[in-house]
Amino acid sequence: MPLINIAEIESKDLIEGYAAQFIHTSNATYSHVRAKAGSVLPTHAHPHEQVSYILDGEFELRVDGVPYRLVPGMVFVIPSNIQHAGLAITDC
Repeated sequence: MPLINIAEIESKDLIEGYAAQFIHTSNATYSHVRAKAGSVLPTHAHPHEQVSYILDGEFELRVDGVPYRLVPGMVFVIPSNIQHAGLAITDC
């Protein structure tokens, strides 16, 4: 079992207001994202499941058009090929 230190993964600017570190496996992606308040994540989908954990702030996630308000301590899992988008309500 590999052990991964997220601090050792290079952060990448995704779009304006979003920077992320990713861990990819054959079936899933874990994302560690930092977002600035008001930043919009456009609707998209990908072929792998995505798992993310909210550390700080508030985030509105839309999955298949349904909004979910996420706060610290929440984990979300987006199945593969499902349309999703987001809005950073506060810095996250």
